[in-house]
Amino acid sequence: MTKTKLDQSSSSTPSLKNIFIAATFLKVLLFGAYHSTDFEVHRNWLAITNKLPVREWYTEKTSQWTLDYPPFFALFEYVLSLFVPAVVRADGALDIVEQGTYGWPTIVFQRTTVIVSELVLLGSLQWYIATTKDQSSGSTNDRQARLRAFSIAGSIFLSPGLLIIDHIHFQYNGFMYGILIYSLIAARNQKLLLSGFLFAVLLCFKHIYLYLAPAYFAYLLRVYVLKSVPPTNTKKRQNFGIWPVVGIDWNHTLKLGTAVVGTFVVAFGPFVYYGKQYDLLSRLFPFSRGLTHAYWAPNVWAIYSFIDRAGSFFSKTGATISSTRGIVGDVSFAILPEISPKLTFILTLFYQVLALIPLFLWPTFPRFIAAVTLCGYSSFLFGWHVHEKAILLVIFPFSFLALRDSRLLSTFVPLSVSGYLSLFPLLFTSGETLIKSLYTFVWFVMFHLSFKNLVKVRAYQKHIFLLDRAVLIYMVGFVPLMASSFVLDRIAGGKYEFAYLMAVSVYCAVGVIGSWASFSWLYFFDEELWA
Repeated sequence: MTKTKLDQSSSSTPSLKNIFIAATFLKVLLFGAYHSTDFEVHRNWLAITNKLPVREWYTEKTSQWTLDYPPFFALFEYVLSLFVPAVVRADGALDIVEQGTYGWPTIVFQRTTVIVSELVLLGSLQWYIATTKDQSSGSTNDRQARLRAFSIAGSIFLSPGLLIIDHIHFQYNGFMYGILIYSLIAARNQKLLLSGFLFAVLLCFKHIYLYLAPAYFAYLLRVYVLKSVPPTNTKKRQNFGIWPVVGIDWNHTLKLGTAVVGTFVVAFGPFVYYGKQYDLLSRLFPFSRGLTHAYWAPNVWAIYSFIDRAGSFFSKTGATISSTRGIVGDVSFAILPEISPKLTFILTLFYQVLALIPLFLWPTFPRFIAAVTLCGYSSFLFGWHVHEKAILLVIFPFSFLALRDSRLLSTFVPLSVSGYLSLFPLLFTSGETLIKSLYTFVWFVMFHLSFKNLVKVRAYQKHIFLLDRAVLIYMVGFVPLMASSFVLDRIAGGKYEFAYLMAVSVYCAVGVIGSWASFSWLYFFDEELWA
């Protein structure tokens, strides 16, 4: 009797319910915190979609914060506007004006919608836990695998990135990453048609996920559209014997094509019907923006801009360097060659295609997640006008691999820490400084200890992977960096207003680039990791 109870307990599925409840209390307490202009952006989108017919959604420009997300997100805003209470309407939430004026009712309503929409993320992570099995060991007891899944799911749901970006700065990233995770787990569970459909839906919510599309295309083409014959030799299969393609599965091709094309027809069809497709596309892809965002995202171009600024300072050229002013617009360099959108596109595509080659030859699910992660890395490191928030495109897919091997965890740690700390400048008021610092520190300690205890470690890996020591030295460097940057930003009286942003972006860029390099090495040269 006792043994039966223990077996049932060990096979039970951990629940995220308590984490959701605790997180909700914290997020409600943050209702009165600072919010950025993104709050007014989404308030204006509520008004546009509620007051105007569909054909005018992408032409309305009373406010500078015009609608520039794909149609499904516009529909999402419309649905939210249907639930706006009378008191919130009276507060000006649905007024189409140049600059909105609103009070506490609107703030409470919009912040509440962010929390409620995260139920999508919660559901996707719970599905991930419930369908996790210890496939590597072949054990019938999945308790350890479920614990790993629970730890990963908790780290994503309680992500400092989501707290900073969605619940303070204000956006709706949580539920969209929930759709992405649903799509990834559907692929893991061999529901490939569902995976492709969900990713198409996601693209119609936010087009930034186009950066991950190459990995989806290669994987679904290889495992769903093309017919393959698995190697019959078990050893050969483990050593990545290439599965030869013997034909095309036309039934699967028709299903996938119908699901994907049908989704885009539903999303974009009404605007094509009204002849507004060019207005919509011009909003989605504003190529007039400069190389760097409002402040440098921690990528290759942050280091490139820093070198240019340092070189111009020491050479005393006196040239104006717009790339270091934190302004959205054209970027010019004083010493180094100019960077064109075409060059960033070529670099991004080059590194993405490199990741797709092994995926196409050996299409295992772990390699698919790794390819998705590398596509996110490539777009973040080399893309044009990259938003600092796009680092979540890398961190979240990578999270599902972090406990697969201790070397992957050593690569994940500097990425997550540098990625989350690079978001700190988004919150610059004194009250939020304490919140973001304390929350991120608690998150890191809690999940770092959990990951260290749960990660898989092979005997021959101990004491031979030197990245751990380099990571430790790099992490310690954040302490003087954040302290000195904060003091400089607060005390220098505006003379070095960009120094704080520059220091954080450049140092975090070193961590992200180093993580990408070590992850790429493991991806291309350690086949056993992706079996």
